[in-house]
Amino acid sequence: MKNIIRYIFFVFVAILPFTQGMAQKKKAEIQIIHSNTLEYNEKLAPDLKKLIGEVELQHKDVFMFCDSAYLYDNQNLVEAFSNVYIRRGDTLHLYGDFLRYKGDEKLAIIRHNVTLIDNEAELNTEFLDYDLNTDIGYYFNGGTILSDENTLSSILGSYNTILKEFHFKDSVVILNPDYTILSDTMEYNTVSEISYFFGPTEIIGDSSYLYCEDGWYNTKTDISKLKIHALVKSKNQIVKGDSIYYEKINGYGKAYGNVELTDTLKDMIVKGNFSEYFEQPESFFVTDSAVFIQITSTDSLFVHADTLRSYKDSTEKYRTVSAYYHCKMYKDDFQAKCDSMVYSLRDSVIRMYNDPILWSDKNQITADSIAIFTKDGHADHLEMYNNAFIITMEDSIRFNQIKGKNMIAFFKDDNLYRINVTGNGETIYYTSDEGETVGVNQALCSDIIIYLENKEISKISFLVKPDGIMTPPDDENPENLRLDGFSWLELFRPLNKWDIFIWE
Repeated sequence: MKNIIRYIFFVFVAILPFTQGMAQKKKAEIQIIHSNTLEYNEKLAPDLKKLIGEVELQHKDVFMFCDSAYLYDNQNLVEAFSNVYIRRGDTLHLYGDFLRYKGDEKLAIIRHNVTLIDNEAELNTEFLDYDLNTDIGYYFNGGTILSDENTLSSILGSYNTILKEFHFKDSVVILNPDYTILSDTMEYNTVSEISYFFGPTEIIGDSSYLYCEDGWYNTKTDISKLKIHALVKSKNQIVKGDSIYYEKINGYGKAYGNVELTDTLKDMIVKGNFSEYFEQPESFFVTDSAVFIQITSTDSLFVHADTLRSYKDSTEKYRTVSAYYHCKMYKDDFQAKCDSMVYSLRDSVIRMYNDPILWSDKNQITADSIAIFTKDGHADHLEMYNNAFIITMEDSIRFNQIKGKNMIAFFKDDNLYRINVTGNGETIYYTSDEGETVGVNQALCSDIIIYLENKEISKISFLVKPDGIMTPPDDENPENLRLDGFSWLELFRPLNKWDIFIWE
């Protein structure tokens, strides 16, 4: 008796998993809830049931409705025709003309006039495969999504109804009343309304244009982070960088790495590795290898400093550019060095402060501050305030020198041709005859006018009774012929546009 009981127990244990599996399998079968008619057609398939009229089927938590269907019991498969509707809970609704549903895989293959609707979006396509295990629908022959004010379309795509995320590939387009987005590959979250880009992307608005090859754009807040060949264009300004953070509503942005800001109206470019800028009123600052470039018809002005700042006046017509700390400038007709600089494009004046040095051809010009008045991109005249000093090298050991309290120097065809000295005028200059130095002239006079021809002093007019002497050139050691404050600074002169980055 004990053996019989033990045998029955082992048999029960052995068949228990099988019976549980049968029960589970039975629960996973597609169930017929309703049909006006039910037919068997063993000629088509031994397990085929043909359902006609107001068909309703259920598979677990999935409900299917259609006008007619073929149910294959052995395959746990249904093919539904006309007015197909799939519902799961209150969130997923699927419509189409034809359905092939595989119960064992929980895969719905829907064709023609397909619409997927959940709480956040509506997807329309002709071909959709929906995996009810992962809650992801895939389309592969073009699809259009409606989400809030956005209409999205692409050739290939998928939608995760749990995460509310669309993945788009090939000819991606987002249409919004305020902008259009064109992309190669993109993700879009219907809850956050943020688009993520993974390929060449354009965002086109009424007054702005954005480009990147990686990044994101929040369609609710109009805030974006653009990466890889990032570009933002608004009105007359273009901003480029390795990456750009941009708030469209505030007209505010930050650019990082290989930054380039271009004013297309004024032919002005500013470069650096970090920038912060505002569109209204238009202003910016640039740091880290910052350089300002003003393009002219003949040559360009290059300015480097630790920090460059710019702003426009209230009329939005005129720009002012400021350079702070370790400022250097290069232009074909003049070069300069100072601690800080302000360039007003309204009157085309460059003002240099804190130990400024200006080089023009053979001339070295210094003062407490210097103003360069330009015209058509060229120096027109200079104004030197306090401790003005001009030095020109005569030869390797001799220097022509002009000193005064204030000076004005005038240019013609990029050449210095006249210098007005006002207050405390002093001069040391060498005279020559047929290229040979024949004397040195030392003079003191309050006010002096100096004329130059062919880059040489041709005439000096002393406006007040001068005190001066002329001596042979060899009577005194040239090292002793130095006015107080003399300093030859040619070592710091930038010889090309790259030298502006060298301070010492």
